[in-house]
Amino acid sequence: MKMDVDNPPLVLEIKGLTSHYGRIQALHGVDIEVRKGQLVALVGANGAGKTTLLRAISGVQPISGGGIRFGADDISRMRADKRVRAGICQVPEGRQVFGPMSVEDNLRLGAFTRPQRDVAGDMQRMFQLFPILKEKRLLPAGTLSGGQQQMLAMARALMGRPQLLLLDEPSMGLAPLLIAEVFRVVQELRDQGMTIFLVEQNAHAALSIADVGYVIETGAITLSGPGPELLKNEQVQSAYLGM
Repeated sequence: MKMDVDNPPLVLEIKGLTSHYGRIQALHGVDIEVRKGQLVALVGANGAGKTTLLRAISGVQPISGGGIRFGADDISRMRADKRVRAGICQVPEGRQVFGPMSVEDNLRLGAFTRPQRDVAGDMQRMFQLFPILKEKRLLPAGTLSGGQQQMLAMARALMGRPQLLLLDEPSMGLAPLLIAEVFRVVQELRDQGMTIFLVEQNAHAALSIADVGYVIETGAITLSGPGPELLKNEQVQSAYLGM
């Protein structure tokens, strides 16, 4: 079947999504589309609902209305572990690597859903993408710098060969040089055809490389469009770029 280059198939479709923490409504009718091979960025201030939305997609935050489709399947009520097996892998905020375990063992954990015969080859690919991890592969993950731990968290998710990669605030707490390196890798993955949903406070870095961008404020989507166009939007410039 020939793929329409201008309109690739939907990988993730979120419609009218609502979610609550007790009586407090965190998400208000969120609509988002992510198509195959796209890098889609969601930007917003701290507490706007970005992480809640990612948690809802990965299945650890219950939804109270609306729905989530992954490919042809409605996954709104699917268990989190089944979503991972279906091909949704998340790089969590704050990296969350297993400190006492070696870098190699952290990577093996990311491949727990994959056949054992594929693991060695996948690990070599990660070492090509992140050469510093090859150098430190036998060291405990807790001895890595913050930037190196971010690389490891991304590589661990990629070991699951995701059909959809969820990135939660990958630049958080990193020095500017490391932020540039992380976004270089994100761009490289997109160029290789990976479908990525990136949630990020650093609006400039995220929107400048995004095919499509969404802005979330107090749990609702307020703007959407091609990433570079959103960068020129006056509302975005004054709220997120200090212009």
